[in-house]
Amino acid sequence: MHSLDRDERLFELNARTLLVPASLTKLVSAATAADAVGWDFRYTTTLLTTGEVVKGVLRGDLIVAGSGDPSIGGRAGDDITPWIDAVRTFGITRIDGRVIGDDDAIDEPRPQLAWTWDDLGYPTGALFGALNLHENRTTVTVSPGGAGSPGIVSVFAPFDYRQILNRVMTGVRGSTQLLWPEQRPGETALTIAGTIPVGARPAMVGVAVGNPTLYFAQALRHRLEAAGIAVSGGAFDVDDAMPPVRRSEATAIHAHRSRPLAELVRPMLKDSINLYAEAALRLNVAPGAFATNDAALAGMTKRLEAWGVAPSDQQLVDGSGLSRRDTITAEAMLVVLRRMHDPGDASPFATGLPVAGVDGSLASRMRATPAEGNVRAKTGTMSNIRTLAGYVTTGDGERLALVVMVNNFEGTGASAVQAIDAIAVRLAAFRR
Repeated sequence: MHSLDRDERLFELNARTLLVPASLTKLVSAATAADAVGWDFRYTTTLLTTGEVVKGVLRGDLIVAGSGDPSIGGRAGDDITPWIDAVRTFGITRIDGRVIGDDDAIDEPRPQLAWTWDDLGYPTGALFGALNLHENRTTVTVSPGGAGSPGIVSVFAPFDYRQILNRVMTGVRGSTQLLWPEQRPGETALTIAGTIPVGARPAMVGVAVGNPTLYFAQALRHRLEAAGIAVSGGAFDVDDAMPPVRRSEATAIHAHRSRPLAELVRPMLKDSINLYAEAALRLNVAPGAFATNDAALAGMTKRLEAWGVAPSDQQLVDGSGLSRRDTITAEAMLVVLRRMHDPGDASPFATGLPVAGVDGSLASRMRATPAEGNVRAKTGTMSNIRTLAGYVTTGDGERLALVVMVNNFEGTGASAVQAIDAIAVRLAAFRR
């Protein structure tokens, strides 16, 4: 705990010990991204065509080229309807070609370092790429069959391109329902596993889409056809398109700009959406350099060093905190909080943080206490890891920064959260 008003340390314990921060990593991603490109930064996604348009027919491909916008069709983004309108405005009523997703502006979508395989089927483990739609998440529907027989798994367009392995069994009436997705190592298909009882209502299971570039292209093709613009070819990731795409011959017909970074950090911090954090991390790449994860981490480390965080005080390997290889000291996290502190709580960083008892991941915590509506902080949760970092105002109006990271605790996660919240509440009631 550190007084921001008096620049005074109130308490510390193991402040320079490397600990796993979980989603507190997102604070570092947000802060360094803002430093790199500014809060007004917007991503650009472009629609292009190859070939001529003859009597309303595009004799070529429609290409969508991304730059890493995580928000299209998501909580902080816009729908792709204007893109369909742009195709019509360009005079295209039919596409005699393919829909191609071009994700070559940044490195290929892949799991970050040391992400566990059993996270990858869930929306929390969705891969990040240059093209992202609906936060790279969708749902599958699971219905019961007869007792002792497989369940019934169905998908909605545009997710029908992906192979689904059904490992769901139907249990007897009244039995326990437990369903989950698995992206098993060595398998390209997505597995849906578990049990569902006879007579149960259809269940919706949230899943990651797998290849986000292919999902984007498939969804765009589906929307075009639903709008009456027929597409003769299929949807492809640019890396798999044969014959290859001729980018040099492409003509841009529409450019979509995202909402500013100031708005994109809200779902990233309040709802702890990993995809937005991985996108923010990439903004640390030096101008002109290819946007790989390693280049982003190098840029982030350089910024943290300039702020006074030594490389030995952090070993972050992703932008979201999903990796258990991530470690950082509480002291380094405090440096970030002090740099981003806004006394009026009006900055995008401050307004993006969950508020105790009000919203985000703190909506149900610290209610009916002095911390309610007062504590603004990011949470972190993994098995045997609970963390909290942010700001609190004391009973006599003093502003404090708070960093708590608990690793490898004994007992339940609920008891760890209770202890952390008790610290925050005590600080909210503290008077000199």
